[in-house]
Amino acid sequence: MQRVLVMGSSGSGKSTFALRLAELTGLPFVSLDALYWQPGWQPSEPEPFRQRAAAAAHGPGWVMDGNYISSGAGELRRELADTVIWFDLPRLVCLTGIMKRIVTTYGVVRPEMAPGCPEQIDLEFIRYVWTYRQQQRPKLLEYFAALRPDQALICFNSRQQADRYLEGAKAASNATIH
Repeated sequence: MQRVLVMGSSGSGKSTFALRLAELTGLPFVSLDALYWQPGWQPSEPEPFRQRAAAAAHGPGWVMDGNYISSGAGELRRELADTVIWFDLPRLVCLTGIMKRIVTTYGVVRPEMAPGCPEQIDLEFIRYVWTYRQQQRPKLLEYFAALRPDQALICFNSRQQADRYLEGAKAASNATIH
């Protein structure tokens, strides 16, 4: 695993997982949200964002958190990735995740976000998470269908599965160190 895409709905736990995986593997963590958002939650212009995402994707190794498949060099990132980890969690789990995040980090810029983008209450974002399985999941399935046989697709249907995966990766890395 040298180039890992971590994808799924907001609130699924993918950013927390990606940060932990990057720490375990020693690979750089890349947040597509941090590349996309400008201070004050202003979106990037499409071409500069695509260029930043492409530059990050050409790095020798990474754990990249985020979707942005229709923009931001989505096809390039898929082509360069050797592993895709997909958080396919129920919408109630994801919605609960963002609500907890809002309560615990309101007004704070999270580590994976762009500077000047503090956690806030955003009804459009809540609606996006609520409709994610109907609106975005089919696009991800189509995106995954173009993976090559040499690329791994790992799907988590619960946060517990993701936690067990990280525990296994930690045990494996400890075994190779000793």
